[in-house]
Amino acid sequence: RSLLLEHFNLDVEFRTLGSQQDQNFLATSHGSLEPLGVLKISNPAFSRLELELQEAVAERLAEDNPDVRVARVATLDGQRVEGWFDTTQGCLHLCLLDYIEGVTLTGGCYLAPSVIERMGELAGRVSRSLASMSHPGAARTLQWDLRHARRVVDEIGAANLSPRGGDTIARATDEAWQIVESLAAQLPRQLGHFDLTDDNLVGACGDSPTPDGIIDFGDVTDSWAIAELAVTISSMLHHDGVEPRSVLPAVKAFDAIRPLSDAEVTALWPLVVLRGATIVVSGQHQAVIDVNNEYVAASLDSDWRIFEQAASLPLDVMTGLFRHVLERPAAPLCDTSDYGRIMDLGSEKVVTLDAGTTSEVNDNGGWRDVNALERAALDSLDAGAATAVLPFNSIVLTGSPILSPTEPRTVTTETSIWSSTERTVLAPTAGEVRTLEDAIEFWFDDVVLRLSGARPATTESEVGEGRAIAVLRARSRVRIQLRAARSSAIPSLVSAGYAPGWLSVVADPARLLGLPESVAPRRSDLLERRGRVLARVQDHYYETPPQIERGWREHLIDVSGRVYLDMVNNVTSVGHAHPRIAAAASRQLRLLNTNSRFNYEAITTFAEKLVATLPKELDTVFLVNSGSEATDLAIRLAMAATDRRDIVAMCESYHGWTYASDAVSTSIADNPNALDTRPDWVHTVDAANSYRGRYRGEDARRYATEAVEQIEMLGAAGTAVAGFISESFFGNAGGVPFPDGYLAAVYGAIRAGGGLAIADEVQVGYGRLGHWFWGFEQQGVTPDIVTVAKSIGNGHPIGAVITSQAVAERFRSQGYFFSSTGGSPVSCVIASTVLDIIREERLQANAATVGTHLKQRLEALGVRHELIGAVHGSGLYLGVEFVQDRETLEPATAQTAAICSRLLELGVIMQPTGDHKNVLKIKPPLCIDQTSVDYFAEMLDRVLTEGW
Repeated sequence: RSLLLEHFNLDVEFRTLGSQQDQNFLATSHGSLEPLGVLKISNPAFSRLELELQEAVAERLAEDNPDVRVARVATLDGQRVEGWFDTTQGCLHLCLLDYIEGVTLTGGCYLAPSVIERMGELAGRVSRSLASMSHPGAARTLQWDLRHARRVVDEIGAANLSPRGGDTIARATDEAWQIVESLAAQLPRQLGHFDLTDDNLVGACGDSPTPDGIIDFGDVTDSWAIAELAVTISSMLHHDGVEPRSVLPAVKAFDAIRPLSDAEVTALWPLVVLRGATIVVSGQHQAVIDVNNEYVAASLDSDWRIFEQAASLPLDVMTGLFRHVLERPAAPLCDTSDYGRIMDLGSEKVVTLDAGTTSEVNDNGGWRDVNALERAALDSLDAGAATAVLPFNSIVLTGSPILSPTEPRTVTTETSIWSSTERTVLAPTAGEVRTLEDAIEFWFDDVVLRLSGARPATTESEVGEGRAIAVLRARSRVRIQLRAARSSAIPSLVSAGYAPGWLSVVADPARLLGLPESVAPRRSDLLERRGRVLARVQDHYYETPPQIERGWREHLIDVSGRVYLDMVNNVTSVGHAHPRIAAAASRQLRLLNTNSRFNYEAITTFAEKLVATLPKELDTVFLVNSGSEATDLAIRLAMAATDRRDIVAMCESYHGWTYASDAVSTSIADNPNALDTRPDWVHTVDAANSYRGRYRGEDARRYATEAVEQIEMLGAAGTAVAGFISESFFGNAGGVPFPDGYLAAVYGAIRAGGGLAIADEVQVGYGRLGHWFWGFEQQGVTPDIVTVAKSIGNGHPIGAVITSQAVAERFRSQGYFFSSTGGSPVSCVIASTVLDIIREERLQANAATVGTHLKQRLEALGVRHELIGAVHGSGLYLGVEFVQDRETLEPATAQTAAICSRLLELGVIMQPTGDHKNVLKIKPPLCIDQTSVDYFAEMLDRVLTEGW
């Protein structure tokens, strides 16, 4: 303090900051809380030339990257605030650095893919800026320079690690160093920051700060350029939710700015491992010699996490993954056409099995069980096939759908065969036979042919081409894998996200079997194709959505076999792929599906079942194709029955996309111009939202009073109202119930003026609320017209309008009504079956029981997480509303979107709703069980705890 006051006339106060080797302090002007800068007292081990190098690099980066904030030496009245001063510790360098406002990514917080991408981008920009720079201070030796990683681990690690930890680090270091050392001459060198880590990248304050600032130039040196990226990547690996493949966006971003050479791609992950090892041994060493350094002590666990993540996969697997994402595939493992066949299946009848997401190898009434693949193989043999084959690089999906925050292993790294007879396997060339406990391996030309499930055919170890090496048992599964000899054991199944890496160290054995090679799946271009032929405004969930091709109950399955929990699908009310619906639709399609104006039983049967669920006044049904059409027709019915044109609608509601249904839709989330473009025949009343609206709590009863006054004022002014339309439970806001008595008062006012009450039950009807089959029952009222869709067809397009015979007859003034496929035989059979399932499987009761349990779980989360403002709803129509402040109720819109994206990573399909898009819309299939809703609550808790 005295030095700064004496030399720079700065009266400052300090708060200590962490550092491994320097001393850092946050400086504020005396009596002020505003940061002035960061005071740095450099470790005396660093020379003046080295410190000048750091400052020169900071200046270069700031000049080249004006949009990036760089911690340079602060200037006051034209004078740089730095100097060398004699102290009791010797001559020390002191400087005041610019304060970079914001937060670092320090700690274990979740890193969104966009943040990881940005970290890689910044590393690339730094590397590009410093590539042509030189400085005499760069001739320094640092333990953090990865060129010295082997030496650091050998010299420091031996003295500071337990034998167990030391052995693990030594083995990983040896393997990584062998690769890097072999490539050293091909790795370009340059100046670099070499510490662009989560600790030294700064972003604006927020839930997921995107870094735009760089601090701490203490590790600037001349080293391998690729180490810049390796250091940045390593710092990601201890964060919640980050795994090795999470770093791929950073690799792509770096390469886009500063292209990686082939040698650098190969060296990258070994350098990440070496960085992890260096961090661990250096941290342990520093903890021993500086026992009071809390910063170092607190970092030890995360240091180990970095190393363990880096060493969790074979090096060549990660390299293969990098090559895949950069579209630079390596040469094939081997050319199998150079070798003889181990058996010849090509001349026989071979059945190729498909156990992927869209295959029909299934059982258990619509979903396959764990034995389905085996049965399919044996069935094909029984049907006359000589061999059944599950090809290399297939998707295998068997057993019940399992929810998991990580990808399951579904991609085969081998070929499986079932032979109808016993077969002999021949050596494809001269080589060595090794008989193991669970397999027979044949080693040749740096390649291993592994046969699991076969028995030995020879006791010799060295055999020539064409000699018998194994025997396949009849009707038994044998797995055949061809891997690189340098690789350790390769799993039979790997997850799709890592498959390109694993498949780079194995080869397709098809040619050795006399079969055509498997066609490698192309990168999916489905979104691109969709964009070419579908209107862009016909949007889809998520920016980069999974390709969903199968469903079962409350689960959705993508093409890679990843299972997602469907928490938004009130369209599929009784569950995906319900076998009774599939059977009913299939049977009816074989019989008849035609224009609904024909006379057939299905339409009458369904209509009878539907009106039986409603009050006796509602006895007449119109059938259409969708909820939008149902709303449109309901409005036309009201207009025809009253001979009027004006409609009253509730604000913040969505009713559909047709002309009339869109006209009464006032949700700005669905149409930002909804309020400005509303036609003159639509009049609105306030959204009766007792949580967020103008009136809350006890005052919420005023919504009904004011709505009644507005309706009466319209009548008094000569505007005769044809009807009032609203949801009967505020679904569009996330399941907010109306204040008690609201609909009774409004319906009364509408009817007193000669109008009709329309209840939109498209989202909230059909047992979803649990305690009531129809939403209007919660309010104790009976509407004049009810609209319903979504749920009634379980995904099949059918909607209905139910009213009285008297109202229906008035529609004759408009002519007559028909909908060609609304109420077709297939639609009606499906709709009838849905009602049967809801009743017989007691799905309304399930909605009440499971929904109550889920709501309690969510309310408990609200006690611990301030972001949760309220939990709305009933049964299986719930909403979790996120707010930035529980007093002001400022909506947490951006956070909600990010939370939904993070939930997708964890295997949960979730979307926002409401005018502010800050409410999770929770409306899963009614068959969902407690295990699944508990998984949802746990994943939401994880996201709110770890970040998004």
